[in-house]
Amino acid sequence: MTKNEFNLKLNDHSVSLQSFALNFTKDIEDANDLVQDTMLKAVTYYSKFKEGTNLKGWLFTIMKNTFINNYRRLVKTNALITQSDDISSANLHYSASKNTSDSKFVIGDINKALATLQPEYHIPFVKYFEGYKYHEIAEMLNIPIGTVKTRIHVARQILKKYLKTYSKDVLGADIV
Repeated sequence: MTKNEFNLKLNDHSVSLQSFALNFTKDIEDANDLVQDTMLKAVTYYSKFKEGTNLKGWLFTIMKNTFINNYRRLVKTNALITQSDDISSANLHYSASKNTSDSKFVIGDINKALATLQPEYHIPFVKYFEGYKYHEIAEMLNIPIGTVKTRIHVARQILKKYLKTYSKDVLGADIV
């Protein structure tokens, strides 16, 4: 079958495709779109059609699969996007932008807390926070590795007390 013959047969089935599409969409405009998508896919995949098989059945299968795929895509999109006029506070938590002044206050409080640490606790803690390993800090400061671990632990405890307002119970996140 030539491509022209295929296109003529395809046009012969357009009325039955239209009524079949209305069964899915219940809307004439959506049905027209579905028929158009089906026809486009049929022309695109003309080489996949086996002559002698049921063209109408093949077209209906394409339409059904196209409708299902579009429906799944729409459900995924709607699950990600809130489309109501009344947005809940839970949705605002995810969609609202962070206020930079809040971050500045938190950073300021963390810096104040760090400033309260004595140098023997402050230096190992900051080095550890910067990504150095215990043994590297021990070598830099020329102290035993156990002392480094203890000083970092003590620094954490002091910072936890100082930054108690930012604890998991208050904000839902563990800062220190």
